[in-house]
Amino acid sequence: MSIEVYRDAWGVPHLRAADPDELAFAQGRVTARDRAWQLEVERHRAQGTTAAFLGGAELGWDTFARRVRIADTARRCFERLDATDAPTAAWVRAYVDGVNDGLAEGAGRAPEFADTGLAPGRWEPWTPLAVWLSTHILFAGFPTKLWRDEVARRLGEEWTELFATDGPGTAGSNGWVVSGGRTASGAALVAGDPHRFIEAPGVYQQIRLACPAYDVVGLAVPGVPGLAHFGHTGPVAWAITNAMADYQDLYRERLRRLPDGTVEALGPDGWAPAAAHAETIEVAGADPVVVEVIETARGPVIIDAEADTGGDATGVREALALRYPPRVTGELGFGVLPALLRARTVADVDAALDGWVEPVNVVQAADTAGGLLHRVAGHVPVRHRANSLRVVPAWDPAHAWADAPAPLPRAEVDGHAVMANARGLAAPLGVEFAPPHRAARIEALLGASADWTPETTAAIHSDTDTPSAAPLLDAVRRTGPGLSPAGAGVRERLLAWDRRMDADSPDAGLYAAVRGAVVRRLTAHEAFAALREPAPYPELFRPWLGLGARVAFALETLLVAGPVPAGDVDRIVREALEETAAGEPPAAWGVTHRLAPWQALPDPDDEQWPGLGGDHDCVFSTSSVPGWTDRSARASAARYVWDLADRQRSRWIVPFGASGVPGDPHHRDQLPLWLRGELAPVTTDWQNLTKEQG
Repeated sequence: MSIEVYRDAWGVPHLRAADPDELAFAQGRVTARDRAWQLEVERHRAQGTTAAFLGGAELGWDTFARRVRIADTARRCFERLDATDAPTAAWVRAYVDGVNDGLAEGAGRAPEFADTGLAPGRWEPWTPLAVWLSTHILFAGFPTKLWRDEVARRLGEEWTELFATDGPGTAGSNGWVVSGGRTASGAALVAGDPHRFIEAPGVYQQIRLACPAYDVVGLAVPGVPGLAHFGHTGPVAWAITNAMADYQDLYRERLRRLPDGTVEALGPDGWAPAAAHAETIEVAGADPVVVEVIETARGPVIIDAEADTGGDATGVREALALRYPPRVTGELGFGVLPALLRARTVADVDAALDGWVEPVNVVQAADTAGGLLHRVAGHVPVRHRANSLRVVPAWDPAHAWADAPAPLPRAEVDGHAVMANARGLAAPLGVEFAPPHRAARIEALLGASADWTPETTAAIHSDTDTPSAAPLLDAVRRTGPGLSPAGAGVRERLLAWDRRMDADSPDAGLYAAVRGAVVRRLTAHEAFAALREPAPYPELFRPWLGLGARVAFALETLLVAGPVPAGDVDRIVREALEETAAGEPPAAWGVTHRLAPWQALPDPDDEQWPGLGGDHDCVFSTSSVPGWTDRSARASAARYVWDLADRQRSRWIVPFGASGVPGDPHHRDQLPLWLRGELAPVTTDWQNLTKEQG
């Protein structure tokens, strides 16, 4: 083999090989050496086998992964890929061969394997597709439909969309493209940051892939070949955000078991056989758990709450089935990945993305010839509007999918374009979008200059202005006379505050304390009493179904509309001011607003995690759940600025580092820069890289 591995000053791998397949092998091998523990956790998550070495806490996910058929769907998609696009299937196989080649060495460096007794397994050709599905199966937020059903049933139909917001559990991003007419160099810039649950090791891997066919830098998803979301080939660069499209449906199924043990489901044409089999989930330190896996003509049954009761007197029970495009079509869009690496123009990127399936993204791209792209990519089924809002009856033919997907919107770029999950380009494809604050703030910042550079563009990432505070501050202003002297002091400080959620700001900490008290009191209001009882669904879906979190993220709306009378809102705000005034003075925001990354094996030293600036609706987005915790589990999983004038002037950062191995010099060396909103240089001159031996 002709593979060469180089590293930059941050340990980022730069790979060279003779052809794309050899390069894919190199990508798989170096990822296995750098991220063996992460890769194996992701493989087991996709297969629903994590409880076998992480214990019973993972049983909920494993049950869902089995029932939703992640691994089986990945097998189907790979078989279709192999039949329709053999070169791409071979490319994926080469990546998997590289992973298998490097896993043993990588596992030898990762102490987590010894800590859990886990031995590295073997990747199959379909495993990268399963990892991709596992990573994105909850992106479209289908559990929100469960929440709307609960609101309608308990609170009333008129309040179904009361809590509409970019709520807990969803994933968002910022992104923007600036045309050459608005930059100092005369060439375009593409910049942004994906907001996801922060995981350690990180969900994005900086990497460079070079062979005679292409030379690309970008952010890879460990376990998946190529650069699906963010890349710069030199002549063209691209980036994505979550389109907030609705493309997954929940069907209310009626199931019955026949005397011979088989299962039937009631569909539009009456009762029909449903596939059913049992799977055993091994659990470390506990007995195995047997799960029945059922699939109707609509899709896999993911919630079968009455399975153990036998249903009603007729033996009929209800369940919920999930219908999602890859399961229906057998396509995931992996054929796009090699095409993106070969792209030289925005037209190439555009043509490649016509084959994309999941998740549904807003894409921006720019090339050195001045081409610009702003479009949606992915598969959104055409069906009844009710499918997008609620759980729908499986037996009603009105809720079937049309054969062809929805047309995908696109727009011209006039000077610059912004994508930040707000209602806009993708509005026809979704129901709930992010509030407009991040998009509007980026628009305002971009409009202030026509001389952008990579350095000045990067400063936008760290903007901590929080316009979403306005409704609460308006309510604070109304409190006026009658407050205690201490309460009036809190009021005065808040009204003088600059509305910036800086980590070292005591006033930001004060605002957060008052906001939290308001959220708790609103949640406890009798108007929401019917929603207080936990919804009867698996724990996995609780982030979408908890009343407190829903109130926290819909606070702007609930302060001015909803079932809580205006007089009660004013009283609650007044009480929150007094509560805050009577307690210990709140610390600066970053003292309590600390990073809380997900780790398969939690680190016992929780004090190591630093404080953060920003907030949910800031451009510097660092989400907590106001009223319940200031800890931030969701933030920028990477930041980037792609420069089309000179790729080496591009910048990037991830929260931790290039290595997933504790103790490695590059395990968390990027964290200080990430905390400050700074970026590391993208080095592309091979002379400035260090060649790895062996």
